[in-house]
Amino acid sequence: MRYTRGILSTIGLGVLLIGIPNVRAAAPTPGSADDPVVTKSYLEQYVQGLGGSVGTGGGSNGLTESKIKEIIAQEIAKLPTNNGGGGTPSTGQGNTMKVVALKAGQTILADAGSELIVRNGKTLAVSNDDNGIPDVTAGKDLAAGTVVQNNHLLIFPRDGRGVKPDLKETADVYVMVRGGYVVQNADGSKVPQ
Repeated sequence: MRYTRGILSTIGLGVLLIGIPNVRAAAPTPGSADDPVVTKSYLEQYVQGLGGSVGTGGGSNGLTESKIKEIIAQEIAKLPTNNGGGGTPSTGQGNTMKVVALKAGQTILADAGSELIVRNGKTLAVSNDDNGIPDVTAGKDLAAGTVVQNNHLLIFPRDGRGVKPDLKETADVYVMVRGGYVVQNADGSKVPQ
C-alpha cells in the first residue's frame, strides 16, 4: 500500500512538472515583426539614407533640427488630402470636427469616408442611389428621405449622400462634420465655406 502510494505520488509529480513549462504566456520574440527592435546600426543606416549622419554632440556631422523639420515637412506633404469628392478638403487635422450651420433648403453632401453628426433640428437623409447611409449609433442604414436622429454618428461610404433640414424646419440646423463635404442651396449652387 505504501509502495503504491509512493509510485502514484511520483507519477503525479512528474506529470505536473512536465506540464508546467508548457503553460506559459506566448510572448513575442524580440526582433520579430510582432516585437520590432530599433538598433543603433539600423538607425544610423536609415539616417544615412536620408542624407545625414548620426553624430555625437553638436558637431557638424549630425542632422540639425532644421534638417529634421524639413524632412518631416516633406513627408507630410506626400500624404493624401482625403478629398476625393471635391468638397472642403481635410486639413490634416484628421480628428477634428467642424461645426456647420444649415439654413432651410440647404443640403450637406459628404465626401466618401466622412463622418457627420446632426446636433439639432429635424433632418432627412439624402442619397443619389438606392443605398443608404450607415447610422453607426443605431446600427442600421438610412434610406433617402428617412429622418436622421440627433446625435447619431453617420459614416458616408460614397460621395453623393448627405442630410438636409426637413421642409418644416425654419431654424438653422447644426451638424458636426469630419472629412470633406459640400453645402448646396436648393437650386444646386454651392455655398462658399
